[in-house]
Amino acid sequence: MPMRTTIEFDEDAARALARLRQDTGMGVSEAVNHLVRRGLAASSDARPFSQRTHPLGIQVDVSNVAETIDVLEGSRTR
Repeated sequence: MPMRTTIEFDEDAARALARLRQDTGMGVSEAVNHLVRRGLAASSDARPFSQRTHPLGIQVDVSNVAETIDVLEGSRTR
């Protein structure tokens, strides 16, 4: 279902949109739809974030944040 709305583009996005329209002959709506679809496809190709971890050789109770910082970084960091 088509949707009609008014949007404001930042200067860099407006320049990119104008360049795309000039290069391809697309209208505004067609160019915006093209870029939105391209952005959606790129974001779905991204790998999910995965945190890399390394064993520290110690166990730390993190229920007290200040104490945890002292254990990990030393009390002189405060």
